[in-house]
Amino acid sequence: MPGLTRHGRIQPMGENASVTQLELFFDLVLVFAFTMVTDLAAAEPTAGNMLRSLLVLAVLWWVWIDYAWLGNVVRADEGVARVAMFVAMGGGFLAAIAIPEAFDDLPGGWYGPLVFAMAYLLVRLVHLAMFWLASAADAQLRGQVLRWALGSITVGTTLLVIAAETRGTVQICLWIAAIGGDYLWTHFAGNNWRLNSPAHFAERHGLIIIVALGESIVAIGIGVAGLPVSWPIVVAAMLGLMVSGLLWWAYFDTDALRVEHALRAATGARQIEIARTCYTFWHFPMIVGIIALSLGLKKVLSYVGDESEHTLTDALTGIPLVTLYGGVALYLVGLIGFGRFGTGRTGWLRPVTAVVLCALTPLAAKLPALAALAVLCAVLTALIGWETLRFAETRDHIRHPAE
Repeated sequence: MPGLTRHGRIQPMGENASVTQLELFFDLVLVFAFTMVTDLAAAEPTAGNMLRSLLVLAVLWWVWIDYAWLGNVVRADEGVARVAMFVAMGGGFLAAIAIPEAFDDLPGGWYGPLVFAMAYLLVRLVHLAMFWLASAADAQLRGQVLRWALGSITVGTTLLVIAAETRGTVQICLWIAAIGGDYLWTHFAGNNWRLNSPAHFAERHGLIIIVALGESIVAIGIGVAGLPVSWPIVVAAMLGLMVSGLLWWAYFDTDALRVEHALRAATGARQIEIARTCYTFWHFPMIVGIIALSLGLKKVLSYVGDESEHTLTDALTGIPLVTLYGGVALYLVGLIGFGRFGTGRTGWLRPVTAVVLCALTPLAAKLPALAALAVLCAVLTALIGWETLRFAETRDHIRHPAE
């Protein structure tokens, strides 16, 4: 019709664009997938199962990262990209459904490990096809995509498919090789990617932190599902919610803003390095830390709420305690690396807090589960409270630069 502008099948992302509604819809698959990973870890709290859960989470992270970069180059909700996003959602959702069978097939139905691997392969191939189309008129980006695909797609996905036909140690080693090879190849494949909108990229990663923190809150509710409300449940739920809120504060109060400003100010290869290192790589330990915390919170709530299995004096021990304290420590390590590479700033308090949490873990094993959670909350409250008061003027300038 006259007067109407027809957009092409690929529409570039604008410089000041924000996250699209379709990308938020895409993230709902990750919400479900994170819950499935937590359930996988909680089903058998052993070192071997924690490793398997970590490997699954690493694969899911790589799926999400692929589309975070793609959505910064082309609009996810326009043209053929919209169709590609829905296809990728289907593959990602199928992989999430197959998480309980990612390593060991359950009786009946399709062969679970292969379903997981093929669903992952589908998501990766759709992503590659879209980047190939997006780089049609950009020789630099096309060359980068080709170099990356030669190693990342062929090594990462092929080894995972092969792993589906193996068992035990061989299977785990193939998973580690697939994920490690993918990560290393991405790191060394070059800096010729495109970052059309730094604001979109930073916002996208902030939202996935919120998605993961949402899983920690869901874990609190699942831990007491079906149990009558009591004062221990109320206290534990509020403490758990406070811990999640303090982790939110640690990221969003100033750190996210500092690194976003650095990302906006950087140009060329340095901008790509910040995007890849701070967001693609350093956000992963934050996500792992939150999911580990979710497992710990789920166990604490079941301890204090289910009187048929535990009493209020029972201590949280073993892997659930390690994930509770260690998850928060790992989250802080991710934040430290995130800020250090992006801005060059390295404070002393957060590293000390991470060390203190690790040192407190064996001591917390002698306390009732509810008390161990209270100690964790107290340590985080002290950290955030000190930073908020000690650096009040600096944080006000960062949060309100134009005022």
